[in-house]
Amino acid sequence: MSEQNNISPVNPLPPIVVALFLFIAGIELMFLLGERGILGGPEAVGWRNQAINDYSFFNQVFDRMVARGEGTASDWMRFVSYPFVHLTFTHTLFVCVFLLALGKMVGEVFAAWAVLAVFVLSSVAGALAYGLLLDETFPLIGGYPAVYGLIGAFTFLLWVRLVNDGANQFRAFTLIGFLLFIQLIFGLLFGGGMDWVADIAGFVAGFVVSVFVCPGGWRYIRQRIRRD
Repeated sequence: MSEQNNISPVNPLPPIVVALFLFIAGIELMFLLGERGILGGPEAVGWRNQAINDYSFFNQVFDRMVARGEGTASDWMRFVSYPFVHLTFTHTLFVCVFLLALGKMVGEVFAAWAVLAVFVLSSVAGALAYGLLLDETFPLIGGYPAVYGLIGAFTFLLWVRLVNDGANQFRAFTLIGFLLFIQLIFGLLFGGGMDWVADIAGFVAGFVVSVFVCPGGWRYIRQRIRRD
């Protein structure tokens, strides 16, 4: 009886998700305190802009890497550093909400290293799509491609469950369809860039990576192929 009373009614967040959240939120907090003159002195007002210049993904930098066939360590770092820097507090807030919600659902099934793999590889895929398919001068910045990777991982889990239950497997893609519809409406009403291309690439990467990092994922796919 005492053991049952000690069980928490709320499942804790996976530690890797908490770590990613704290890292993103901590950077944003540093920017906010600097902009208000609480931290870092007068030069701290420009911390956000400096971070955008140093850590976001620029197509101009990517084009230079392709032309030269090589890049510096700083150039390569941009593929995985841009998700941790955001344009505004609101930008950060929405990314963190998605990270906590999707990270919890995915992290309850995936190992910590697998969650991190989805996050990182989806970020890389988003940057590659942004660099290869677009000619944008505005940098790719913020954690949406990585978060869409977690949506892809969640979609994979839901897809597997629906297939096993004999239900309509395309229902698994309802969430991504809804989010893309909202993005389309928002873009038509308020305008916006083409960074949704990176988001879709992140989603696809998250779904594909999940095949290999989800417990039993690759075995399940092979069984499905043999059965079909």
